[in-house]
Order: sequence, then C-alpha cells, then structure tokens
Amino acid sequence: MHRFIDAAPGIRLWVEERGPADAPPLLLIMGAQACGLGWPDPFVDLLAAHHRVIRYDHRDTGRSTWAYDERPYPVTALAQDAVTVLDALGVDRAHVAGMSLGGMLAQLLIADHPDRLRTATLMGTMALSSTPYTGPDGVAVPVADLPGIDPRILELWARPVPPDLDLEAELDRRVEHWRLLSGDALPFDAAHTRAFERRIVEHTGHHRTNTAHGRANPSGMDRTDRLARTTVPTLVVSAPAEPVFPPPHPQHLTQTIQGARLVEIPGMAHALPPAVHVPLAQAVLEHTSAAERAGSHP
Repeated sequence: MHRFIDAAPGIRLWVEERGPADAPPLLLIMGAQACGLGWPDPFVDLLAAHHRVIRYDHRDTGRSTWAYDERPYPVTALAQDAVTVLDALGVDRAHVAGMSLGGMLAQLLIADHPDRLRTATLMGTMALSSTPYTGPDGVAVPVADLPGIDPRILELWARPVPPDLDLEAELDRRVEHWRLLSGDALPFDAAHTRAFERRIVEHTGHHRTNTAHGRANPSGMDRTDRLARTTVPTLVVSAPAEPVFPPPHPQHLTQTIQGARLVEIPGMAHALPPAVHVPLAQAVLEHTSAAERAGSHP
C-alpha cells in the first residue's frame, strides 16, 4: 500500500508500507539521491515477514517532489522528513535502518528523537562524531585521517552527466556506478542491476538525474555528545568490501555510539545485491527482535 504525505509547504513524499499493520514498524531510510525502491523488494519482503515495513522516496527522488532549485533545504531537513513520515502514519516509535546518507539521517534521529526509536541499524555510513578512532594498537586516529572514498568512484561522480542522455545510455551509466559501489568481493550481475534501475526509472516516471542532496547544506550535523550518551539499541553493519566508507568506519561508529554492536556481512559493499539479502535481513531481525523481547528502548 502506498500514499503521498505532505512533508513541508510544496513538498509531498511517496510512502509505501508492507507487512502486517499490527507488526512492529520498521522505517527504511535510503541514501543520497536514492528513492525508496533502493531497498530491493526481496529484502523488504524478508523484513516484512516480521515488521510493518515503511519505505519512502526522499524529496528530490522517485515520485516525491523535485523542487530543490526553487526551495533549497539543508541535509538535516531530510531527517525531519523521516519524523514526518512516522507522524503521518501514526507511528509513535519505530525501528529504523539507514543506508549511506540514510545512516547519517538515522544518527540524527538517534540523537535528536530517541523517544521515536525502538532500535537503529546503520550501514554504509560514517559517524556524525568528532571523536577519534582508536585502532587495535591503541593509537587514536583523527576522523579526517580515516580512509576515504575509492578514487574510481570520485572520478565517476566528477564526470558531468549530459542533459540529453537517452534512457539506455543513462542505464549504462548507472550500471557502471553500481559496479564500483558493489566492490570486488562478490560477482557483479550487470543484467540484474540494469533491470533494478529500469524499475526505478519506471517508478520515478523519467530518467533524469538530480544532485540536490549533494548540494544541500551539510552543516549542523555533528552529534558527538548525544551519540555518546544514547540508550537507543544500535546495530552497525560492517561491509568488508565497502568502497565509500571502508573499514574502520564501522568500527569507529561502534566506538562513538554508546552501546552499539557490530556485525559483519561477508562480501557486502555499498550495495544490496541478492547475495546479501538473507544474512543482512537476519542481522536486522535478530537486532529488532532482541529489543522487542527486552521491551525495546525505554
């Protein structure tokens, strides 16, 4: 079931729910420039066997309003959109899982709206904290010195996208992008990825690209102190083949978020191919069910 909700003046968000209406709600927050269908249907269905799963299109993605040039906003507004989705659906408290930028938005929710969360799961992201990372040797490493994005991805991101790119050429570009984001540990299925992106184009209604989230003001996102004091049960997913926020970013997250625990998904990178659906869903469900058994976050 899907619907549209009003997030702000002139901004409507596409929202979809799957799973039993009386099951514990689980909100999925995708990354930058990625719509809700960035969470693959088979993965969502695994979660929906136990949860009322909610996924949505960020503003300037999918079927939600594209209006950044007329109404610019900071990145923090995207976190408020997540709260607005919960409000619109009558959800007082939800489990939340965030990928990439979605993992940063989930951290903003942990810090600013802990009363709205049952648990949080973070994947493919970096800590919103200035606390240095302490390595196995006991040496403190400044956040600025942690490993950066794979240069091949930075080079692709820097290429201008021709405004008159036809659909098949745009799909070629997206497949190339996912090939890099998928890392080198698991075989890459170009045909599957192309079909996945073609469905997103059909959902969106066009194949135009959008850079709104990259242009949005990222200031005011540091939550060092609040993350260090949180009581929200938090799971950090470590993806050993991650090319955007490679290890030890997940380990740094577990050090900066009080009580966070780490789970590694073998072969996982900055993508959600079929090979990781079952182990990742199992990790998320074990985390959420443990909190439900314990009475969840007070």
